[in-house]
Amino acid sequence: MGPLWKSSSLLIALGVLAPVLSLLWLALGTGLAHWAHLAQYVLPQAALNTALLLAGVGVLVLVIGTGCAWLVTTCNFPGRGVLNWALLLPLAMPTYIVAFAYLDLLHPIGPVQGAIRWLLGYESPRDFRLPDLRSMPGAIFLLGFVLYPYVYLTARAMFMTQPAHLMEAARTLGESRTGAFFRVALPLARPALAVGVSLALLETLNDIGASEFLGIQTLTVAVYTTWITRSDLAGAAQIACAMLFIVLALVLLERSGRRHQRFGSAQRMRAIQPRRLRGGAAWLACAAAAAPVLIGFVAPAIYLLHESVKRLGQGGGISRELLASLGNTLGLATGVTLAAVAAGLVVAWAVRGMGSTPNPARWQARVASLGYAVPGTVLAIGLLTPALALDATLGKLLGLPGLPLMGAGVVLVAACAIRFLAMPLGGIEAGLARVSPALEQASRLLGETGAGTLRRVHLPLLQPAIAAGALLVFVDAMKELPATLLLRPANFDTLATWLYAEASRGTYEEGAIAALAIVLAGLLPVILLARNRLGNGPEELRA
Repeated sequence: MGPLWKSSSLLIALGVLAPVLSLLWLALGTGLAHWAHLAQYVLPQAALNTALLLAGVGVLVLVIGTGCAWLVTTCNFPGRGVLNWALLLPLAMPTYIVAFAYLDLLHPIGPVQGAIRWLLGYESPRDFRLPDLRSMPGAIFLLGFVLYPYVYLTARAMFMTQPAHLMEAARTLGESRTGAFFRVALPLARPALAVGVSLALLETLNDIGASEFLGIQTLTVAVYTTWITRSDLAGAAQIACAMLFIVLALVLLERSGRRHQRFGSAQRMRAIQPRRLRGGAAWLACAAAAAPVLIGFVAPAIYLLHESVKRLGQGGGISRELLASLGNTLGLATGVTLAAVAAGLVVAWAVRGMGSTPNPARWQARVASLGYAVPGTVLAIGLLTPALALDATLGKLLGLPGLPLMGAGVVLVAACAIRFLAMPLGGIEAGLARVSPALEQASRLLGETGAGTLRRVHLPLLQPAIAAGALLVFVDAMKELPATLLLRPANFDTLATWLYAEASRGTYEEGAIAALAIVLAGLLPVILLARNRLGNGPEELRA
């Protein structure tokens, strides 16, 4: 492999590490007065809120995801074939959009509470009202019903591959179905559950919109307000460093889960056969599995559709500003996708070209994929200092006014590409692993160079993996809110920041149209994920 590929891969890995190193330098380079102020007035409450939110969401996603996965794997009931993949739909609904929708749906004078008062015979919100959604329990409830698919995916895959004879042996020894689940199936699934929970908690830690809408002062919200409201970059960096410790713990949990996923057998085992439920039990199971889909996707999606149709039906149309935000969103997502896919291809190809001998450079791929674990606010704060220094240097050398890189959105594209680099990198690495080395050897024997082999042999074979990774990056870049809020150029709005501004002002009309566009785009990778991850089991498990 040529030195150009190796050096490019190394630069990409260093580029992923740069924001974290810059953040540490900025946080440690300030005086103790900053730390003392934060330790006394900011960190205790923000850290407590973050810990409570993570704990609550972790328990809720574990219960919902595991319960639904076990239900659709081991039981046959009406609607099971639809719910099998529909339970993934909340992945298309960003957390801040769900909070945006439910704040209006569950408002004291909104449709839900109005209908309840009508049924109970009350006339005024002063006579009867539900608990305020703007609370810690409300935030845990909404985030849990949106993020449970991370656990559902990993648990479902594990339950589908568990041998049926283990459960049958437990039943033969006198265990009930419930006892066999808790003493056999659940312990075997613990590594997969650890992976799913850690991914859900990383998304919770990255959230800024839902937490702020619901009035929860988390560490992520504290980073944003410290920088935007108080213009205190050093303080924001110090809070972001506190978040890195939580990120490190969650990454270790996720890696530990993956390392211990070692359950298998040399023999082909019979999968668990779903048991047909009848009567009330069947409909109760259907209702239990459908409830997360209704709460996490259907209800907010219907609300967004209704509000969008009402807005368009009133002759308001779509404003020029919203169309401009749509154009900005598509342009940003396209730039991030091209950058992330190109970087992933470079790193994956460089690591593949290093052969089977031990080489420290193999860690470049692992380092380059760490961006997914770093919240967008942390990445943004870490990139600010080097980006401002580079802008100042370019301004002097080229005579450019202002901030040429930040003003052109280059820094924002770089931040999102770092955050989502793991998606195309993992897919391309997996695709390269499936290409026989004999094809590459034959190409080189016929006189083709390494770059020519990549272009004429590997790229055609990698098209499905590259396309899937590009789709995931494109949609996630459309939804990204924290990094976009902090690094966007002046007078630059995406659909996500437009929705954030609308919700902050308490106006919901055009915000619903922006939210609906994001959700519709998010459905594409969910459909792809459902086909790839839930369509590979035995035929009886697909019914």
